[in-house]
Amino acid sequence: MGGRPMNHITTDAAVPLARSPVHGLGKWRMSEASFRKILYLAGLGMLILLLAIFFSLMIESLPALRRFGFGFLIGKTWDPVQGEFGALPFLVGTLMSSFIALFIAMIFSLPVSIFLGEYFRQGGASTFMKSVIELLAGIPSVIYGFWGLFFLVPMVRGLEMILGIPPLGVGIFTASLILAVMIIPFIASVMRDVFETVPVTLRESAFGVGCTTWEVVWHVILPVTKVGVLGGILLGLGRALGETMAVTFVIGNSHELPAALFMPANSIAST
Repeated sequence: MGGRPMNHITTDAAVPLARSPVHGLGKWRMSEASFRKILYLAGLGMLILLLAIFFSLMIESLPALRRFGFGFLIGKTWDPVQGEFGALPFLVGTLMSSFIALFIAMIFSLPVSIFLGEYFRQGGASTFMKSVIELLAGIPSVIYGFWGLFFLVPMVRGLEMILGIPPLGVGIFTASLILAVMIIPFIASVMRDVFETVPVTLRESAFGVGCTTWEVVWHVILPVTKVGVLGGILLGLGRALGETMAVTFVIGNSHELPAALFMPANSIAST
């Protein structure tokens, strides 16, 4: 309509717009390749570190292996005065308390993570609840130990009196309870963070075809995040296996092989 032609308008501006992404593409590719190499070296470094820890432990344990052999793992006697060392009671105590604690923790941590991640996602109360759970993960082990000694032990002693067994209060069951309380925040926090990584499109697609929130969780969220959920479970198990102070307070510190759930025992870390 008397103005400048349309193709003339784009002559001055289109050239730099077309050149700028292509001009920086080579640098972007170089940085991507460098970043990939850095990640590769980081993963390789972790593998080397893990192997170094394994071989250093094997080298340092050679004197014990030569002296006791693999009978050290199945021996039941622990007598430093006589030079007799058997680790089976400690292995059994560690595995029993840790896996029982993991089972108890799973009963609570999975519902808590689902509730905070799917049903209670918005608002200040949700942020407060998440902060409380993360705060529980930071309480020192000694505090948990004293709490278990003055709260859990009397409670378990009363339960033992009801069941008609010797009311000791300390043992595998008490240690499992305190370990469960300690690892619930770890597992719940990891699971909640993993649930938040699920793409919104998957959730909205499931809701769009008429799924309820529980159906979305069971058929979409959990299948997509099963690897992350397993990682959270293994993190909690690692914390339970390596816990020292809290277990020392309540497990009974007995070098005998535990034959029942309420018997005193010992763990590798506490020993």
